[in-house]
Amino acid sequence: MLLANAGGPPLVGIIVNPSSYWPRLEASAGGWNQLIAAARASGLRNIPDPTVSAADRLVRPADGEIDHTTANASAGAKLIVEQSARLSVPSRPLVVVTGSRLTDVADAYLMDNTVVDRVVVVSALGSHTMSGGIMGWPNGELDAWADWIVGQRFRYVQISGYYDQTDDVPSARAGELPDNPLGMWMADKVSSVFSIPMSSDQIAVLSVGLPGFVSAVGRAVVDTSAAFDTMTGPPLRAQAGGAADGSVWVVSSCAGPMAADRLWQMLLDPRTFGR
Repeated sequence: MLLANAGGPPLVGIIVNPSSYWPRLEASAGGWNQLIAAARASGLRNIPDPTVSAADRLVRPADGEIDHTTANASAGAKLIVEQSARLSVPSRPLVVVTGSRLTDVADAYLMDNTVVDRVVVVSALGSHTMSGGIMGWPNGELDAWADWIVGQRFRYVQISGYYDQTDDVPSARAGELPDNPLGMWMADKVSSVFSIPMSSDQIAVLSVGLPGFVSAVGRAVVDTSAAFDTMTGPPLRAQAGGAADGSVWVVSSCAGPMAADRLWQMLLDPRTFGR
């Protein structure tokens, strides 16, 4: 929201879906509504209402054919299809950034196969390895079949360069937050921020909206010869000799300190909240 108001990419949709991490969809939607209300009350503009998307994990068909998968036709998938049709042009696709399971993204493909021509998926997900990456924990284990669909059908960027997010707004600096509803909302959240780096799902947003944040990236392809596992997505195999091709990009490291620097720059800039 801050990046969109500071000249970054426009924010055209927010999809809230359930997962085993956050199974209470109504409570999650309520939290997002509180954040959006605080941001709007503080002067931020062009923030969309959240789209609440209740959908089950996708089920791999018995024959393993992606196009034989039964679609959910979820609200989130419909939003991706509609917004990509409205906004995407060949030189500027719609970027769908995820910090949860890929169910709605894969479901968008099942509803409209042509969506892959209009969308790039950027996900805080999985891990990187010497041989490429894995679409596994965190987030990748939430819907393994959706991982297979997205990895094979979409232009996919996996962000696995996590960082210590507790340095973004440490408790010692909570008193410096803006004296407005958004600043108060953030201050209330400081004590509940998870300390494990793998919960820094904002790396996907920052990779899109903060130039220079990505510090290492490689190309890969989905290893379709691997056996399907309900607890993890497919392996991502780096191209031999570092070849600059492959439909998947794997980001292995990010410049974590840039996140806090840019966050505080926006929060303390008088122009951010129209002061």
